Amino acid sequence: MTTLPIGLFDSGVGGLTVLKAMRSSLPCEEILYLGDTARLPYGTKSQETIVRYAVQAAGKLVERGVKMLVIACNTASAVAIEPLQQAFPNIPVLGVVKPGAAASCAATENGSIVVLATESTIRGNAYQREIYALKPDAQVTGLPCPLFVALAEEGWTNGELVEGIVARYLDPLFASPLDTAQQKAPDTIVLGCTHFPLLAASIRNVVGDSVHIVDSAETTALAVKKVLQENNLVRHEETCGRTKFLTTDDVSRFARTGSLFLGLPIEIDDVELVDL
Repeated sequence: MTTLPIGLFDSGVGGLTVLKAMRSSLPCEEILYLGDTARLPYGTKSQETIVRYAVQAAGKLVERGVKMLVIACNTASAVAIEPLQQAFPNIPVLGVVKPGAAASCAATENGSIVVLATESTIRGNAYQREIYALKPDAQVTGLPCPLFVALAEEGWTNGELVEGIVARYLDPLFASPLDTAQQKAPDTIVLGCTHFPLLAASIRNVVGDSVHIVDSAETTALAVKKVLQENNLVRHEETCGRTKFLTTDDVSRFARTGSLFLGLPIEIDDVELVDL
């Protein structure tokens, strides 16, 4: 089991930010990544559809042989974590929501946390539930930022235009924040979508240096490492692990756009087209 790859899936290329963080913290592990680009975005679908898509994507990875499943999609993590755990009881299943929520609770000093995510993730209240479970006195604001996804997909991650859009979303909360005994000014942001780390620098420029920014991709990578250790699944080979890519549509676009998220070039020959 230790030599099997970690299975990682997302509705598209956003989950490659999780893969990037995992490659940094787990360089010896083999990773099999599936981007369900033919059916993205998951965030606009019904819960029933999201669960069905997630089980199908995870099933393709399990079919190839993996020792662990990582849901590198906030929407699927928010909706489908329990169905996936039930569908694949013999391997650990981890989503990005719980690690991100835990990290935000550790980072906040005044308990006021803002979750930036897709409309579906915010509507599902998954981050809110996880944060309140860990910190019942927290004040959590969910803020859907759908345009952030399009900006990241286009590679528009900085500059005046991008910061203007970021400010349009965030200024109502951060430009003149209310700070009273009942409502504290937010001091922590959770990047609750795997696309959003690409915009972290622009978000930082808008909110300033005093606000903590929690990257759910980095926290998930650390959580994956912990789960592998707890289950004696760590790959002990000294050579660096390989990464294989699967996509359900347009291999060339996956390689081109995915390279932006991974921060490294993805060759077309390294991407396999699969059908779910």
